[in-house]
Amino acid sequence: MALLLAAASPLALAAEPAVSDSTDDKPEVVNVKAERQHYHSLSATAATKTDALLMDLPQSVRVITADLLRDTGVTTLAGALDLASGISRQSPLGGLWDSYAMRGFTGDPNFGSDYMVNGFSSSRGYNGMRDGANTQNVEVLKGPASALYGRGEPGGTVNITTKKPKFVPEYSADFSVGSRQMRRAAIDLTGPLNDAFAYRLNAAHEEGHSFRDTLKYERSLFAPSFIWALGDSTTISYEIEAVRQRVPFDRGVLAVNGKLGVLPVSRFLGEPDDGPMTVKSIGHQVFVHHDLSASWTMQAGLSYRDSELTGYSSEANNLLADGRTLRRQRRHRDFSSTDKSGRIELLGKFATGALAHDVLVGVDTYHFDDHRVQLRRNPSAANAYAIDIYAPVYGGKADPLALSINTQEGQRATGLYAQDQLDLGANWKALVGVRHDSYHQDVANNRLNVSNSQSLSSTSPRAGLVYQPSKAWSLYASAARGFRPNSGISIDNQAFPAEESRSYEIGAKLETGKLTGTVALFDIHKKNVLTTNPANTDFAIAAGEVGSRGLEVDVSGELARGLRASASYAYTDATVTRGDNTIVTGSRFANVPRHSANLVATQQFALASGTASLGGGVQYMGERLGDVAVSSKFTLPAYTVARLLASYSPTTRLRFGLTVDNLFNRRYYASSYSPLWVAPGAERTVTVNAHYQF
Repeated sequence: MALLLAAASPLALAAEPAVSDSTDDKPEVVNVKAERQHYHSLSATAATKTDALLMDLPQSVRVITADLLRDTGVTTLAGALDLASGISRQSPLGGLWDSYAMRGFTGDPNFGSDYMVNGFSSSRGYNGMRDGANTQNVEVLKGPASALYGRGEPGGTVNITTKKPKFVPEYSADFSVGSRQMRRAAIDLTGPLNDAFAYRLNAAHEEGHSFRDTLKYERSLFAPSFIWALGDSTTISYEIEAVRQRVPFDRGVLAVNGKLGVLPVSRFLGEPDDGPMTVKSIGHQVFVHHDLSASWTMQAGLSYRDSELTGYSSEANNLLADGRTLRRQRRHRDFSSTDKSGRIELLGKFATGALAHDVLVGVDTYHFDDHRVQLRRNPSAANAYAIDIYAPVYGGKADPLALSINTQEGQRATGLYAQDQLDLGANWKALVGVRHDSYHQDVANNRLNVSNSQSLSSTSPRAGLVYQPSKAWSLYASAARGFRPNSGISIDNQAFPAEESRSYEIGAKLETGKLTGTVALFDIHKKNVLTTNPANTDFAIAAGEVGSRGLEVDVSGELARGLRASASYAYTDATVTRGDNTIVTGSRFANVPRHSANLVATQQFALASGTASLGGGVQYMGERLGDVAVSSKFTLPAYTVARLLASYSPTTRLRFGLTVDNLFNRRYYASSYSPLWVAPGAERTVTVNAHYQF
């Protein structure tokens, strides 16, 4: 029996229902879900690399389903993560990558935040803001994952499951238009090429004007995938992701003398003549799945990703005493990277006496190479490269740029890991795992002709216990350790020590068949955390020790016939627990609110000869520290924004959708790097979508 969905990706077992053909000589496709789950999911794969039921996992896991993404009109990773608890947006490098904090932890400020695609790390490098055209669902795994995946944040991990080929033809197209001349087109085509070979093609292109003055953007995704069934026990899959984005570098607005709201959120303080930054990324994934027997499986995969980021930018440097003249710096970035990884795993099921085991053992490795060249010119007395923030006149000329960064970094890592999911009987289950990593880093500062290297090893265990007093309830507790190598070099040309973390979590889960819910309490401690060096924002420093503790609640599902809802709340107390001369003990983490919440609800009903839905959503984000120099007192105000959601399907093949984001056109600030670089939230945005299935 060919497990086609499993072979398409090791983490795709619960991605979507596959459709089996009635013809006897075609490979059978396993349908792992008996019924559609709408806004909630019964299982997740990335948490254990197996198709584990959420109720059996001793950790908080939230699956953002395809239905929820569709109904909310979300087409980006950033928008999907807004729907989960305990996640807050971080400064996105002028709009060029996804950056977020989970339970307060955001990772390396030199790169975008970590995420995986089908279980492979896919965020290292320069991949732009991730589009959702080929996304089936998004798994948000809370707590450390180092026991399975090695390097990672203790706050949690995000895994994106991509859409998989099917052996029954399905063809669909989406067209959207919206505010500020936004236009988007996407296609999703899948079907068999013969009895043993199937394909899927997802592609999207979006362009439009920003709510920010003078700015336009353009984003494209091309993502074909294939699956090949070799007999009844072996399958091979291959996926490609090609991304091209052209987006102007935009640091946002500034707080005038520490006060936000003085400038309109549309005010652009860069230079239109800089043109767009260009992001290019192409990724490949190959995966082989082989059934050794009814109880044992071997799987192996390779991933390769090549990415680059190039372009000019003009960025705020300092505001003069007159309160209106902004001196600017100019930069040219030419960054590129390659990321190669592979793994092989053995999975099996067996019993020892009364204990049932679901085991996994594996080995993986990755090679990551990063090259950064930056030219820069700061303002001078002779040429301030200034702009009037109240009456901007564009077209200023900076002095010629000079080389400021030329670094080459290489990371090499290998990990060995093992895991056992145990059914102990009498409503008890356990999860134990351990991983050992060996890591080597070389960093060369070519500008100063200085190089450094470091090698380290780390062992990351985790253990958890689950008690299920009834089919509807699970109570759990877990503990884990983790590590994360720090990339880059300090201002003193030294490599950074790796971060080390420990985490404890207890919680309760509810599953009624229509509704799922999780309540979790967590406590995390981490040391050797990188944060931006306030003395020179091109470099980072280790901030000593930090901690985060809090409460999270996630609820999703169908509350009544046709009434679907998704709700989340988080209390996060994330602070520096041991500071130094730069970082003050007790300082909060930048862009991390103590309180945050999100609610989405839609009601489905019959209308004329078709079906319709009407609903809305509310997002609340509490006050946050607005400066990566965490000893700062600059804060971003709390905000609440609403959205309107509506749809109408006159037939089963045609669906029209309407979303209105920031319904009441509130002025708010999504994230900040410093008082000079504050990212405002978008003004009211109306989007109309048409989806047609051929």
